[in-house]
Amino acid sequence: MAKEEIKEPSIIRGQECPMCRKKALTLMEDEREVPFFGKCFLFSMTCSNCHYHKADIESAEKHEPSKYTIDISSEEDMKIRVVRSSKGTIKIPHMITMEAGESANGFISNIEGVLDRVKKVIEFARDNEDDDTLKKKAKNQLKKLTRVMWGQESLKMILEDPDGNSAIISEKAVKSKL
Repeated sequence: MAKEEIKEPSIIRGQECPMCRKKALTLMEDEREVPFFGKCFLFSMTCSNCHYHKADIESAEKHEPSKYTIDISSEEDMKIRVVRSSKGTIKIPHMITMEAGESANGFISNIEGVLDRVKKVIEFARDNEDDDTLKKKAKNQLKKLTRVMWGQESLKMILEDPDGNSAIISEKAVKSKL
């Protein structure tokens, strides 16, 4: 059996940053095989001067617009792979929506990584909120997230992508048309 050749990422340094205009931007393109999803292309740009960062992921194969829904109900679910392009929207009903768009980043992670991102957004809101009612709501959401990550409570996560470049890779995830 032939061993698959691992390609090195393509890296270009010294490009002009779209934010600070300094020639401090590094562009990176990489190719990855994601089990049960297929070949993907990862793109990123990072400025060493102003710390601007943008990342995205595209599937090499054409996919239909898709919606994935999963009930997270155990600590084991934290390991489930999540692929999100910048066009993918992640919704956790009654808690948060991570919108798609220009400023959105694509990533390959797992449910725990997604919940960590959500946690950071809620912690920022809690720490920068003046309204005591909203602070209390954020604290309660953080407690719920912790219980979910420990497998003590369940939570629904929805991932929608009009380009089909996002997925929740698990038999537990329900895929439907968007």
